[in-house]
Amino acid sequence: MPGRDITLPRNKAARLLFLSTFVIWTGLLAAAAAWPQSGPSPSESKPADPSSTTSAAVPQATPSAQDKQEKTEKKLDEQGVFVIKKDVDEVLLHASVVDDKQHIITNLDRGAFSVFEDGKPQNIISFHNEDIPVAMGILIDNSGSMREKRAKVNQAALNLVRSSNPKDEVFIVNFNDEYYLDQDFTNDLLKLKEALEKIDARGGTALYDAVVASADHLKRNARLEKKVLFVVTDGEDNASNENLEQAVKLLQEENGPQVYAIGILGEEEHPKRARKALDIVAQRTGGIAFFPKTLDEVDAISKTIAHDIRNQYTIGYKPTNPKGSGGFRQIRVEAKAKGHGKMVVRTKSGYYAVAKAASASK
Repeated sequence: MPGRDITLPRNKAARLLFLSTFVIWTGLLAAAAAWPQSGPSPSESKPADPSSTTSAAVPQATPSAQDKQEKTEKKLDEQGVFVIKKDVDEVLLHASVVDDKQHIITNLDRGAFSVFEDGKPQNIISFHNEDIPVAMGILIDNSGSMREKRAKVNQAALNLVRSSNPKDEVFIVNFNDEYYLDQDFTNDLLKLKEALEKIDARGGTALYDAVVASADHLKRNARLEKKVLFVVTDGEDNASNENLEQAVKLLQEENGPQVYAIGILGEEEHPKRARKALDIVAQRTGGIAFFPKTLDEVDAISKTIAHDIRNQYTIGYKPTNPKGSGGFRQIRVEAKAKGHGKMVVRTKSGYYAVAKAASASK
């Protein structure tokens, strides 16, 4: 389409080309990054945490059992952004906790949580209760029926970014019966605003295709571990090559994104199916689907979503059933603490572990 940026890859050939290009650039960037690291930088020679300061004359303290147990570390990357580094065998969960009045609870410690995979208790090896930056894709329906809604929806999307962590990295996808990456990762509000204003309200709604391609873009290109998709649509998918089952399966791949959705829907039969689809996508990934009665509610909902994302716990565990054996794993997390009544933990309902490839025969 004239004047538009690249289309996210959809078919196999495009995805292969996309992956090949990404691998080449990754190798070049890795080589470039490695060049200046032959010696410690000034920032490396002076740790930010005074408790970890050591010198050649002073031996390091013996790590405690808890230090040994921690497999996840929060470190500064080259741009000064806090990122989560996880052990290869670790599963990370991003979880929100609410009470029976749906108020977010933010003051729990590690001991309040219990994690179960396929019904079996798991040992928590890392725990963070901090506002961690996220890689986020904003997907906005650009079909014909959205023409009169886009101005308020665009404002809500921008306010979501304004209310989010300033170190978040965001991309914009506009979709109708096609989908377009109109702005790649940035935290520049002006660039995001310009991308949202690329309105060409026409055609149908290829929601599942847009979600699948955006999740793939996050998986391949996001440098932040925590990933989110924010989706706004006003109708049922009627133009995708992918179906709901295929989309959910991809979203549930290990380290897949949480999905927060806003469905601006009516009461007729088709929107009821659209509501069910958005509910499924959000619930399975640990997000929330909202269904405002009026367009004026969308802006407040976007700020609620930002608040939810910024007040999550990051919980890591090493599965008792090794991830290398593959298969789908169901997850349940519980929280109990003195002074709190019944609490509900919202996180992804499960994930597909990547099976290790069989050794090649000699």
